[in-house]
Amino acid sequence: MAGVRYEHVDKYFGDVHVLKDINIDIPDGEFLVLVGPSGCGKSTALRCLAGLEEITSGNIYIGERIVNDVPPKDRDIAMVFQSYALYPHMSVYDNMAFGLKLRKVPKQEIDRRVKEAAEMLAIGHLLDRKPKQLSGGQRQRVALGRAIVRDPAVFLMDEPLSNLDAKLRVQTRAEISKLHQRLKTTFIYVTHDQTEAMTMGTRIAVMRDGVLQQLDTPQNLYDHPINTFVAGFIGSPAMNFFNGKVERTDGRLVVDTGDFAVMVPAAKTEAASAEIGRRVILGVRPEDIHDAHYVPRGVEESAKIPVQVNVTEPMGSEVFAYIQKGAHEFVARLDPRTSARPGQTMEVVLDMDKAHLFDAETERALF
Repeated sequence: MAGVRYEHVDKYFGDVHVLKDINIDIPDGEFLVLVGPSGCGKSTALRCLAGLEEITSGNIYIGERIVNDVPPKDRDIAMVFQSYALYPHMSVYDNMAFGLKLRKVPKQEIDRRVKEAAEMLAIGHLLDRKPKQLSGGQRQRVALGRAIVRDPAVFLMDEPLSNLDAKLRVQTRAEISKLHQRLKTTFIYVTHDQTEAMTMGTRIAVMRDGVLQQLDTPQNLYDHPINTFVAGFIGSPAMNFFNGKVERTDGRLVVDTGDFAVMVPAAKTEAASAEIGRRVILGVRPEDIHDAHYVPRGVEESAKIPVQVNVTEPMGSEVFAYIQKGAHEFVARLDPRTSARPGQTMEVVLDMDKAHLFDAETERALF
């Protein structure tokens, strides 16, 4: 087992700067998720670590060894791709054993490792089948098993659940998390799905346009996003943003959006007071917008706004309501008892204690 370190890593494809001064220290045994939109550089970062792409500058360490010039086969890593890449003419057993045979591992040891991994992944009864006889979820488990039998220092996974249906994705991501807990090996996992990132990662590295935006635990990313990009990317549905200005009214600080004004909580007035008269962006998560008739205990009800309901999506345990106030359209996650109906008006309460404020120019978090 080993940790991984990216040290000032840059990568160019011709004139295109794909990775920009990436610095990430991944301790041994951590489950790190690289997340971001398509084209942000997350898969390239993984492929550079695997040796499938050469870095332009900087260093990549696996353990204490710089692996910049080490061939992929000698890096002691195992990779699971989005495509299962199984040999169609081979049985499940032979697919899992193939890499070990190439390395001249003794037959008895191969048999032990394959059966142990198959048992771990609940595919022991499938060892004699060919890939075409398997479901998508079973094929992905075979691909995982092929990686496990190698007993690598680091597991690399590049969007391994993308080809599975929604139910299988939930099931398989739980299996991968249990696998990490059992193996206690370093996992580096690439996805564009922030739900996968939040539920699986010990820490999450959020990337955008080749730049590492923020690296932190899932809860800290959710509670303390560093900028509007991270705030909007982490959380589902995404955070609502309102352009506004900080002003002083009747001795209290407010954020005025033009269509409504909300008071800044006392605990946050110090941070907001430096922004008086300046353009800001108010960020409020859908789960922090409540039906005025069902406000949770402890939420200050001063930020009450009358709104128009455009669309509702009953989810059973909650209702997503797409609501509008003037030019601002936003989404709220409401108590399932809500009476919100399309075309009607209602009052909602914004929990300003959990709201975020960003600088309108830099998009950096103010609180």
